[in-house]
Amino acid sequence: MPDPIFAHPLLARVYDSFDADRDDLAAYLAIAAELTAHRVLDVGCGTGCLAVLLAGRGATVVGVDPAEESLRVARSKDPAGGVRWIHGEAAALPALDADLATMTGNVAQAFLTDDDWGRALRGIHTALRPHGHLVFETRRPERHAWAQWAVDVDPVTLDIADLGLVERRLEVTDVRLPFVSFRYTYRFLAEGVVVTSDSTLRFRGRGEVESSLVAHGYRVLDVREAPDRPGCEFVFVAERAT
Repeated sequence: MPDPIFAHPLLARVYDSFDADRDDLAAYLAIAAELTAHRVLDVGCGTGCLAVLLAGRGATVVGVDPAEESLRVARSKDPAGGVRWIHGEAAALPALDADLATMTGNVAQAFLTDDDWGRALRGIHTALRPHGHLVFETRRPERHAWAQWAVDVDPVTLDIADLGLVERRLEVTDVRLPFVSFRYTYRFLAEGVVVTSDSTLRFRGRGEVESSLVAHGYRVLDVREAPDRPGCEFVFVAERAT
């Protein structure tokens, strides 16, 4: 099941406002151009930021996400219907003959068990054309990103259209590597409503990720730095090998 931050109607509506700085997407747009990807699958597309950008550049795009409320926001950004939106999971993807599949942000780390991660990789494998590419990022465990999250305790308050002032607070709730759990608390001040969202990410090392890709029919072509967070993340570029 998707976390409430993506699936709750109120939280899906405010997600883009609190996550407005998407400098990370520039790298994916550049890689799509580098690979001459005409058909792109965005796995865990959320509110559709990357999918809409890709479609605007002429790509044929499919966005898949298990959170219907996030997809509702995504569809509102795509009034011309330039993106095919699929409510579902990566594990159940059909053959799409995609040139490129992407997982941005924390999507790859949201698959907590080896079985779930393996099913996702197999589903994406099915959706890709032979020798199609998979590109995604993961946070480097040794950089201890959660330590900075624990320091960032001051709430952020935004004035959001039709909702008024909304306050968001982040709290790290558990660190038991390779798992890190955290909670977002949102206060909708005009309505006096409080909504919490608990999430857990799995921090996999580079070797573990590479081994899992090879085991599920991929060839690792490159491991890059994330331009927006150098030294903090790996960006994997893999090819469907079988």
